Amino acid sequence: QVHLGTRGQKEMSEKMNQVVELSHKFSFDSAHSLPNVPEDHKCRRLHGHTFHIEVQVSGPVGETSGWVMDYGQLKEVVLPVIAMLDHRHLNEIDGLENPTSEHIAMWIWKRIADGLPGLSCVSIHETCNTGCHYRGS
Repeated sequence: QVHLGTRGQKEMSEKMNQVVELSHKFSFDSAHSLPNVPEDHKCRRLHGHTFHIEVQVSGPVGETSGWVMDYGQLKEVVLPVIAMLDHRHLNEIDGLENPTSEHIAMWIWKRIADGLPGLSCVSIHETCNTGCHYRGS
């Protein structure tokens, strides 16, 4: 058994009260078109992406667990929502009639926020160069 002493206990307590942001990445493949862009815009045509999603949760590090939350718990909340999008035509999903990255991020947030206390950001990347970050409202 290790005795930390007063200074060691204080340092450990300070570490456990620090707010940490953790993240987990997901992906799904879907098709979409953007109906509100000009007729000649390339994104008006049906096309697909491998969307990369990152979900971030912020909170204090648990004194006993040593983590903000179990990654397994995060996946339990997010994976069913990702399954609703995977290999779908996004325009046909209620609430995603205009499936921009911004709307997809907000749509996902709305469906996972109640199950993820401390949800701090949902990021969407539809290409390796383009993406958005939604931090709730």
